[in-house]
Amino acid sequence: MNEYRITDLSAGQQESFTVTVTEDMMAKFRAITGDINPLHVSDDFAKEKGFPQRVAYGMLTASLISTLGGVYLPGKYCLIQGVEVRFAKPVFIGDVLEVTGEAVKVDRDLRYLEIKVTIRNQRNEKVLRGLLKAGVMDE
Repeated sequence: MNEYRITDLSAGQQESFTVTVTEDMMAKFRAITGDINPLHVSDDFAKEKGFPQRVAYGMLTASLISTLGGVYLPGKYCLIQGVEVRFAKPVFIGDVLEVTGEAVKVDRDLRYLEIKVTIRNQRNEKVLRGLLKAGVMDE
């Protein structure tokens, strides 16, 4: 876990990590949220709708932004204040996602950070783009 303080951060700074979407992640997300939409739980339904298999929950993919902020950039001192998300392409079980954050605004006086978020799959296709707005609680 990174422990960046506001004085350690500057625009252009980046962190990234990778994660593979698994059946277990899907089952746990379903259990937590109660989202039983057939697009996420039925291969047959997903195929009828033109997908090769069940589609991963978009919010499961978006939840990786929490990991980005809370573990990587800024890490330990992160207090998420807001998240903006756009889903560009569907994600599937087995996809390997690279989550990248780049600091685009650092306000040392307000102890505030904005991070441009990009998530790409193993084919280097952008599946999500977003903006993470966070406070840095290092005092």
